[in-house]
Amino acid sequence: MAKLLNVQAFKDFFRSGQIGGVILLVCVAVSLFIANSSYAPAFSALLATDLGITFGTQVYSFSVSAWINDALMAVFFLLVGLEIKREMIEGELSSIKKASLPVIAALGGMLVPAFIYFIFNKGESTASGWGIPMATDIAFALAIISMLGKSVPTSLKVFLAALAIVDDLGAILVIAVFYTNEVHFDYLLMAGGVMALLIAFNFFNIKPLYFYLIPGIFLWYFIHHSGIHATIAGVLLALTIPTNKTNVESPLEKLEHLLNGPVNYFIMPIFALANTNITFQKEMIDGLASPLGLGIIIGLFVGKTIGVTLFSWVGVKLKLGSLPTRSGWKHIIGLGMLAGIGFTMSIFISLLSFSDELHITEAKFAVLCASVISGLVGFIFLKSIRKKGPEVIA
Repeated sequence: MAKLLNVQAFKDFFRSGQIGGVILLVCVAVSLFIANSSYAPAFSALLATDLGITFGTQVYSFSVSAWINDALMAVFFLLVGLEIKREMIEGELSSIKKASLPVIAALGGMLVPAFIYFIFNKGESTASGWGIPMATDIAFALAIISMLGKSVPTSLKVFLAALAIVDDLGAILVIAVFYTNEVHFDYLLMAGGVMALLIAFNFFNIKPLYFYLIPGIFLWYFIHHSGIHATIAGVLLALTIPTNKTNVESPLEKLEHLLNGPVNYFIMPIFALANTNITFQKEMIDGLASPLGLGIIIGLFVGKTIGVTLFSWVGVKLKLGSLPTRSGWKHIIGLGMLAGIGFTMSIFISLLSFSDELHITEAKFAVLCASVISGLVGFIFLKSIRKKGPEVIA
């Protein structure tokens, strides 16, 4: 890769993210309106509709909701994975110190919220939901920080993207180990074979993108059927896309540039529209003060903020990592707040944690409230740092 990396794709990623973030929030509002109107049954039926293709006796069909959450989200994770890889090669994550801190921060952002939830729900029937506040919704978190524009340093956005990726991968591992009833190792083995093929293509410097995207579809399919969340296929595929050592646009940069618009203007809005359809019920309000509700809200908002900040501080003091360029500790605190936007993955884990519909309903509403609080407070806090004067240099 060239010494001066082509950063246009990265600029486009966050520039489009600002507009895409507004569209995303509008879709959240529209989805909530639909879920609490007479259109709710028809919308739910639409999301449950099966779509697919048939080859002979083989039927490959999934619900509209599954296509959105598993297939389209894998494309989003592919885009973010491309950005992370590029930054690891030459950028904010190119040194061990810079790359290690997001991992350390993500670890704190998972352990502290889970511990807070455990304290509130120890001995309760809801104790199995300890994984709910561990997750960060990378889509919404990046949308919020992108809307801040120049109010925060670009390095902080990259740091949040890396932290959220590690966080979500951690959540996926938690789901695979603790919330997956059955893992199909035959499909995992086939996914491993496809991954080995992709790595071989990269090793032999094969550049055409179709050599990666076509096997990537099979990688997604095998991982999806293995019982592990299919979105991890996007990240794995991104790691194999080749770069180059010249000023000529690399396959990685080309694919990243191609995906910016579709992800920000179509995939994420559709995702928000499909996943925010929460029908409000009286039990939801009562549930906010229950151990379940308190564990989720305090775990996501307070736990994420403390976990990310504390572990980052320990990592820096032990010289295991360094703060993002032109960022200070106030930025890390604000970033920790944004990490409390759990939403999608938290709601997904809620569905896996409980069989009681009331618990699921209370958990989803608590996640929504915690995510709104984390997003609003984090946005206002980070915005206020710039207003107070020049950025603090760590």
